[in-house]
Amino acid sequence: MTRVAVVWTKINRVKWAPMKTTATTLYPFVPSGPHFDVALEFFAELGFEKLWQHDGLAGLRFGGAFFMLQQIDVPEWQKNQMITFEVTDLDAYWEEIGSLNLAGRFEGAKLRPPTQFAWGREIHIIDPGGVCWHVRQAAASAS
Repeated sequence: MTRVAVVWTKINRVKWAPMKTTATTLYPFVPSGPHFDVALEFFAELGFEKLWQHDGLAGLRFGGAFFMLQQIDVPEWQKNQMITFEVTDLDAYWEEIGSLNLAGRFEGAKLRPPTQFAWGREIHIIDPGGVCWHVRQAAASAS
C-alpha cells in the first residue's frame, strides 16, 4: 500500500504525493478545562499514568494510548473535541470504571455504559473539562 500526503498546489487543489516514511503514533493535546489537577486525578481513575509534568503539560499513558494534557480552559474547544481509544476488554473496563462513581465525584463528568452504535460498541465519557472520549473494544489481533 502506498503512503501519501496532501500537498497544496498554487490554485489550492489537493494533490496526493507519496511519502518516504510513515507515521507511527499520534499524540493529541487535550485541554484540561478549568482545573488541571482535577483533570489529572480524573484520568488516573481511568487508568492513565502520568509519565511527566512540566509547565502546564502532562504526558499521560494507558497501555498504548498516550496524550498530552494541557492546562488550558477553552470551553468551545472542549465541548467540540472527541477522542477515541481502544481497550482489550470493553466490558471489563466498564466494570472497573463504572463502579468508581466518577460522575458523582468529578463535576461535569458523565459516563455512558457500553452501547451498540452503527459503527461499533462504545463507552462514552465526558471528562471534567467537557471533552468526549469514545472507548471502543480493540479488534482481535490476528494470530
